[in-house]
Amino acid sequence: MSRSHGLVSGFGAQAWTAPARTPLYYPDAVTLVPGADPAVLVARIDTAAVGASVKDSFADLDLTGAGFQVLFEAQWIHRPAGAPAVASDLAWSVAEDPDALRAWALARDDEDGHADLFRPGLLADPATSVLAGHSSDGRVVAGAVASRSDQVVGISNVFALDGGPDTAWPGVLDTVHRLFPALPVVGYEHGDDLAVAVGHGFEPAGPLRVWLHG
Repeated sequence: MSRSHGLVSGFGAQAWTAPARTPLYYPDAVTLVPGADPAVLVARIDTAAVGASVKDSFADLDLTGAGFQVLFEAQWIHRPAGAPAVASDLAWSVAEDPDALRAWALARDDEDGHADLFRPGLLADPATSVLAGHSSDGRVVAGAVASRSDQVVGISNVFALDGGPDTAWPGVLDTVHRLFPALPVVGYEHGDDLAVAVGHGFEPAGPLRVWLHG
């Protein structure tokens, strides 16, 4: 996401960080190992700009001294490769051109005014698949983003205009299984969305925490 906005970022021994503010809703740092050094991490991001955030992947940091507060607590989730998925009533596809991405972004945004977060540069990333669920009249009414590595497929941005994630998950999981049948599916959720994910075959795999500056 940061690359699609023209931002530079990088992986260090303890964390991924972006020195300039990342797009709305996306973290400025993500810890990669337990016990990351808070001072080193905070020094590598822009806390002067409004909205800086840190994804504390192991929920083991204390960033209050650097002016952060906990935005929310969540759980990593894991679903084994090949686990059966319930058939979806929607027709699912992967967005492959800017018009399809724009239709997906507008549906996900649902008139919140942030559809421009999702830029055509995402389509050039071979590890990223934007999944769209279409109604019988061709409208995008559900979706998610799949981010593939060699070991897992990460799912984010799960939505459905009617029924929320509970409506979206069957099609998302079926599509991911067709695209990447040998890979387990991971992500993170909290609150009611965590309960929904568990209902679709995920298991909680450990805590994480998101910190917001200011």
